[in-house]
Amino acid sequence: MQVTETLNEGLKRGYAITVTAAELETKVNEKLVEAQPGIEMKGFRKGKVPMALLKKQFGQRLMGEAMQESIDGAMSDHFEASGDRPAMQPEVKMTNEDWKEGDDVLVDLSYEALPAIPELDMGKLTLERLVVKADDASIDETLTSLAENAKTFTARKKGSKAKDGDQVVFDFAGKVDGELFDGGSAEGHALVLGSGQFIPGFEEQLVGVKADEEKAVTVTFPEEYQAEHLAGKEAVFDCSIKEVKEPAAAEVNDELAKNYGADDLAGLKTRIGEQLEGEYAGAARAVMKRALLDQLDTAVSFELPPSLLDAEAKQIAHQLWHEENPDVEGHDHPEIETTDEHTTLAERRVRLGLLLAEVGQLAKVEVTDAEMSQAIMQQARQYPGQERQFFEFVQQNQQMQQQLRAPLFEDKVVDHIVENAKVTDKEVSSDDLKAAVEALETED
Repeated sequence: MQVTETLNEGLKRGYAITVTAAELETKVNEKLVEAQPGIEMKGFRKGKVPMALLKKQFGQRLMGEAMQESIDGAMSDHFEASGDRPAMQPEVKMTNEDWKEGDDVLVDLSYEALPAIPELDMGKLTLERLVVKADDASIDETLTSLAENAKTFTARKKGSKAKDGDQVVFDFAGKVDGELFDGGSAEGHALVLGSGQFIPGFEEQLVGVKADEEKAVTVTFPEEYQAEHLAGKEAVFDCSIKEVKEPAAAEVNDELAKNYGADDLAGLKTRIGEQLEGEYAGAARAVMKRALLDQLDTAVSFELPPSLLDAEAKQIAHQLWHEENPDVEGHDHPEIETTDEHTTLAERRVRLGLLLAEVGQLAKVEVTDAEMSQAIMQQARQYPGQERQFFEFVQQNQQMQQQLRAPLFEDKVVDHIVENAKVTDKEVSSDDLKAAVEALETED
């Protein structure tokens, strides 16, 4: 077998591979010898079929296998010897298309090699970690919100009119064109006015009703209503008001704490403080990660594979187009052209992706099976009742596994770099942290 270099420009590589007829013949014979003991044929005992007859019967099929194995082997040997890692799937093309048995096989191999990436001096990176302590005001604000969520409703004085925020308990029967429709009736339904639970215009008409009152509510279903037979139709709901109740927020005390699983109010405050500081730490990490990536983008310089840049730019353009055209769910749309903005963003993503991959490889960073399982289960929770099916789907889908593994790997590499960088803590207020997070969203 002969491998001859035909192209070496930048990251582009080209090679001519020749697999000789003699090599193919040898490989086919080896396959026949290996298979002979298990072959039965009429007129011959098992394992005693003559080699010439086996070659006539199976030689052509085995020749194809021998070709593929020889070419794959030559590529594998080349990459091992050269140390090249292709940026994308190499292009392999047989050049003597008029090949016949007894001829050599001529193949062209071309690809773009991943660049040599300079070693990153992590000790020269300087980062600032924002630290926010949970203050009494933030804890009290959360307590107030918890009390609001735990509010109860008590009956208003008889004859009182319902206000926005009150709870109205009522029976109702909805009709379209004078006919009752499925799902349009209920008894003893409790509705908080202003909650937006019912279709637009319904709740507003119940403001001012009193217990033991009858009220006809006329509304029009939205044009995009999920039940097509009701979409855009006018409906009349005959409502019988049973009770009007006013809201009462729960008191911030030990009883409230117990409702949320704490022993007492002090214990609930401690838990809230820990949860808030956990949220602050997550937000601060996002801010510090962006600062780190900004530094890494200019920390080392190396050539970027044009094929990766082109693919990434097209993907970015496609994603942004769909964000601007959310009504188009499929891919039946005009070709989307990439712009300089897309290319610039692609350069950053490709550069950072290659650098983080190299750092992770050198540091032997790995995503464990336990971490993958946890990530899969977190995703599965988005499909209530179908968690098992989703888990099995991911287990059988390599591309989906890679989509879940990639961000886990990136975060572990980022953590590794942070551990080796110079990091200083800076205590700030929650408002300062919020502003820093909002600045990230603006930059995106």
